[in-house]
Amino acid sequence: MLDLARLRALHAVHVHGSVAAAAAALGYTPSAISQQITKLERETRTTLLERRGRGIALTDAALHLASAARELMDIVERTETALEERRGLPTGVLTVGAFATAARGLLPQALAVLAREHPSLETRLSEVDPHVSVDLVAKGIIDLAVAHDWDIAPLPAPEGVEYAAIGDDHCDVLVPADHPLAARAVLHRSDLAREPWICQPPGSVCHDWLVRTLRADGHEPYLRHQAGEYHTQLALVSAGLGIALVPRLGRGPLPEGVAALPLDPIPTRRLYALWRTGAARRPAIQTTIHALHDAWAALSD
Repeated sequence: MLDLARLRALHAVHVHGSVAAAAAALGYTPSAISQQITKLERETRTTLLERRGRGIALTDAALHLASAARELMDIVERTETALEERRGLPTGVLTVGAFATAARGLLPQALAVLAREHPSLETRLSEVDPHVSVDLVAKGIIDLAVAHDWDIAPLPAPEGVEYAAIGDDHCDVLVPADHPLAARAVLHRSDLAREPWICQPPGSVCHDWLVRTLRADGHEPYLRHQAGEYHTQLALVSAGLGIALVPRLGRGPLPEGVAALPLDPIPTRRLYALWRTGAARRPAIQTTIHALHDAWAALSD
């Protein structure tokens, strides 16, 4: 009999393209995923992974099994949802994916409440990029995602995925405290045209928003430094190496030598919770959404 955990590991490798990426998504080590695939190969007496250059590829048999795994995972999800709904209480395991600042600034409060009030529910958090998290929900790799979008870059919600707004996260322009702009009460985009920027790398939602917004205003942004972590950006601003646009969620106290100024109009990113339609009635999903709303309200007070 085929083992569902091993099929899930194979499906994750198919979705993510590598053993390492599958391991990160499922919360295991790469060696654990490799062991699951090896056992599945022995059980099926079939080669499932082939070397292709520096990477791997799934064989035709593996692709067939990965497709079957998706169907089985859907059946299991529907069954677990029905059982949990009958009990009327959030139980089992709920996998959550969240982008970095939400994982730091919002999820600890929400998950702590869930752990205290619903001890039969085990939540597992993974930090994932918002570009990726929606796809992970759609493909059944995670149960619920906390993602964000910007006004000029709406978050796509594919068929079979539902979402609810959590709140609006405002952003400030951070400048060195001795910068000429630091004395201003409010900034406008035209004030920032020739400033050296510290931003996230290309491909991130924040980077794309900054570039597209400044270009739409008629200015080519001067991107001097790129750093994925906002805390690194804060350190670079504190050293006088440029300015940055940083959301308030998860930002923490500003380091010495950094001033935060509002930008008019205020850049805002919207936070959402997303889940699969098939799991919408699951009490764990609805309870977690309520916990996220409560945590956001507490942060906004």
